Amino acid sequence: MADVITHDLVIFGAGLAGLRAAIEASRVSRGKIDIAIVSKNHLMRAHSVAAEGGTSACMRPEDGDSVELHAWDTIKGSDFLADQDAVELFVRTIPREIVQLDHWGIPWSRREDGRIAQRPFGGHSYPRAVLAQDKTGFFEMQTLYDTLLQYKSVRHYNEHFVTSILVENESFCGVTALNMSTGAFEVIRAKSMIIASGGAGTLFGFTTYSQTVTGDGMALAYRAGLPLEDMEFLQFHPTGLVPSGILMTEACRGEGGHLINSRGERFMHKYAPEKLELAPRDVISRSEMTEIEEGRGFTGPNGLDYIHLDLRHLGADRINAQLPLIREICIDYNDIDPINDPIPCRPVAHYSMGGIETDIHGATRIKGVWAAGEAGCVSVHGANRLGANSTAECLVWGGITGAQAAAYCSEIPAPAPVPEDRVEAEKKRIFDDLLARRGSENLYEIRRELRTCMDVSVGVFRNGSDLNEGLEKIKSLRKRYADINIGDPSTVYNTNLYHALETGNLLDLAEVLVTGALQRTESRGAHARRDYPERNDAEWLKHTLAFFSEEGPRLEYKPVTMTTWHPVERKY
Repeated sequence: MADVITHDLVIFGAGLAGLRAAIEASRVSRGKIDIAIVSKNHLMRAHSVAAEGGTSACMRPEDGDSVELHAWDTIKGSDFLADQDAVELFVRTIPREIVQLDHWGIPWSRREDGRIAQRPFGGHSYPRAVLAQDKTGFFEMQTLYDTLLQYKSVRHYNEHFVTSILVENESFCGVTALNMSTGAFEVIRAKSMIIASGGAGTLFGFTTYSQTVTGDGMALAYRAGLPLEDMEFLQFHPTGLVPSGILMTEACRGEGGHLINSRGERFMHKYAPEKLELAPRDVISRSEMTEIEEGRGFTGPNGLDYIHLDLRHLGADRINAQLPLIREICIDYNDIDPINDPIPCRPVAHYSMGGIETDIHGATRIKGVWAAGEAGCVSVHGANRLGANSTAECLVWGGITGAQAAAYCSEIPAPAPVPEDRVEAEKKRIFDDLLARRGSENLYEIRRELRTCMDVSVGVFRNGSDLNEGLEKIKSLRKRYADINIGDPSTVYNTNLYHALETGNLLDLAEVLVTGALQRTESRGAHARRDYPERNDAEWLKHTLAFFSEEGPRLEYKPVTMTTWHPVERKY
């Protein structure tokens, strides 16, 4: 049997959603809930620190904004796949979160009159992205971390790699995890769990994600019996720095940046004549790829042809004041200064609209388990997320799930018994099977081939033949994965072992994504099929649900929740 640790609530993930959930659970329980935050990274190393541009909220109703307008922008941006009751809850809640962060001490950027500043973002009808220069996620994370320190009932399990979610009789029991610093196999028992482990963007080679974001929570929930919702909708951000993929925040365009092709033309007037560079991300990404494919891009390395993001006309003062991180990154990584030089960019894998299916409060089908942030699918973003709505979603459902889980813990006298047979089976899988593999296949070559496959077959534009080829490639990689060579037999900080676990998770998620994309014979939001170029509300105004089976994903569908707004043609 493994080492057993007991808590009331385990939070899997230490980004914005996870930290916000921990604070709320501690606050509403007045510190009476014993909380574990489990992460394979150290706190403040979560990918949320990389969020740059802003957090959307209606803060100026007296100046022409409204929660109804924010809801409409979000629903239209989602290509009408968002659940409208969730969107309404979202837009009503996020202004309070902005004020709460202000009270906790975040250094929001300010207008000259001292009020919290906001900037334009793509797809929004009002400049409602609240900002802290271009380091919004970092400052939000720092503020939450500092606030969390006052709660003594929270324990941090850094460098713990979660390997399975334990469920018995459709109720949560705990998780198994590898203590990376000691090599010990541990069970963390708890009454409830919040999965806040982020997205799955490292399925792709050209991505804005840090390499630690491998969809672990999604994959473990999937294997534990929870359905994944709308995984075919993977967002491509229009401005990934070539060749690294580092995010050039949408704030660059919110501050007035232009997109320029190789002829020196601003081209967005052809695709979104009203919004131009402030159209939603799916629209701009397709526009950029059209320019590149039709020969109006610049030739880049390794096939990464690009367009230019031009900030030069903004001037040094504005760039230094509002986009200092962008300037720093361009100088450090590309040896160019955006004050004087255009920035080479192209669409880049950026965000999972789909995730673990939840209800409006973040609860899953397993009793005692919630999901929040990018790992969950509530669904606010539908087929396409508007910029600045992601950090907002993390704050809103971090708070909601934290309160819900705390209330649940107060009603349950003790965690459920640990299913010892499942624990032993998981321990055997890790140490007797995976760690002992000495096959002929190179783990890292499989990982590289998977990412190349996703880049080629499941990009901004898709079609049936490419998706079929991609699915067959993923299945062949799965067979090869069974014959990998771990090489390192040790248990302490064995990065080969952790990368093998991550690659197994990514293979599962890739199969779900491509299977869902292949079955969805329409174009909607970020899912753009050239063989089915039109949106088809009659057949496809519904959510995809993928359930785990040994033969591959089993798909079901459920209706979109409609309350006020009906689908119309989506124009910008």
